[in-house]
Amino acid sequence: MKEVFPGVFRQGGNILTKNLAKGLKTYGKLVTIGKQEYRIWDPYHSKPAAAIMNGLQVFPIRPGIKILYLGIASGSTASFFSDIIGPDGVIYGVEISERSIRDLNPLAEKRKNIVPIIANAREPDTYTWIEPVDIVYQDVAIDDQSEILIRNCQAFLKKDGYAMIAIKARSIDVVKNPREVFRQEIGKLKKHFDILDKRELGPWEKDHILLVMKWK
Repeated sequence: MKEVFPGVFRQGGNILTKNLAKGLKTYGKLVTIGKQEYRIWDPYHSKPAAAIMNGLQVFPIRPGIKILYLGIASGSTASFFSDIIGPDGVIYGVEISERSIRDLNPLAEKRKNIVPIIANAREPDTYTWIEPVDIVYQDVAIDDQSEILIRNCQAFLKKDGYAMIAIKARSIDVVKNPREVFRQEIGKLKKHFDILDKRELGPWEKDHILLVMKWK
């Protein structure tokens, strides 16, 4: 087994994280290697896992950091981030859907480092109590998702902090070629960020790209 990033491992064709909540299977098959329990991170159900499978070289999520997660939904990907950041880190998870928050709450109770926030990510002034964070991760499939990321980074991202965004081309323009949409959105984001890495997510996620960036 090889550690490809801090807290992220690869064995054969699988990506794994050490399970923070031992015995809890949530969103990933459990495997035991030695005395350690791991969860398999499925690229068909998590965009960062798909990016790692497609050769991502820059992955700034590390133990102990603070993350603002926009569009956390029921917490599938966030549960793997929770494994990686460990008990000393925290994820502030913003989600507009009450149903998704209801699903997220039991996960947060068991994992302790996830803080569910029911709010509209377009309105960061409604959750101004959040402390400055090391990373803003955005997975809101909506036409102004780049602008939402920028607004939240202006409000909460630490100086020299990182941002990650999963862009869904069809949520921005259903007619344009997805790669044209990607170029358009990258053009907007370059005004505020240095692009450190980018990976299209096929075959795991169609018409998606994940960007890893640093705040200018």
